[in-house]
Amino acid sequence: MRMRRILGLALAAATLAGMSAVGAAAASSPSISRDDCTAAGGHVVARPYAGETCALPDGTTPPIT
Repeated sequence: MRMRRILGLALAAATLAGMSAVGAAAASSPSISRDDCTAAGGHVVARPYAGETCALPDGTTPPIT
């Protein structure tokens, strides 16, 4: 019974750590303006029903504000 409790707590801690890492990754994608996009060497890409994004040379695609 004690081993089950320890494993359950370890699983809960790992789940919370994973959820916070996903939230941090989503929050770390700031938006960019059209002028900043072109100044950084990127180009504006229009996506149907999803707005515009900036395709930067490093492969990231932040949303346009």
